Amino acid sequence: MNEIETESERGGEDVVEDFRAQAIALERRLHELKQQFDMRLIRAEVKAEAVRAGILDLDGLKLLDLSGIVLNDEGEVENANDLITRFKKAKPWLFGMTSSSSPLTPPSALPPRQKHATEMTKEEYAAARAMLLKQRY
Repeated sequence: MNEIETESERGGEDVVEDFRAQAIALERRLHELKQQFDMRLIRAEVKAEAVRAGILDLDGLKLLDLSGIVLNDEGEVENANDLITRFKKAKPWLFGMTSSSSPLTPPSALPPRQKHATEMTKEEYAAARAMLLKQRY
């Protein structure tokens, strides 16, 4: 009887050890996934700040060292704005320049309207009529 109990205790200990090993492996995997998620979140926040700052090419963000950025308890990046500000000062060509010339006027929201025949001069009417007749034949 003692031999059977001893074997069953060993079998139980092996199962417990297997469960412990699985738990440790799962905790490691969870930690790795959390680190990957945090890095994705940091990159997304930095990218959003860079777009707000007027970056011309998002490939320029590859030049940043993101290892010093950490998330706070609420899952937000604390110093992304400061990082982008320093980056903008260090590499200003990656960001849009402010223009001293006058800004372009936006196009009209209305589609362009053709002139009516009653609004044309005799020369404009003759030219428009000739174009239409030329297209017909």
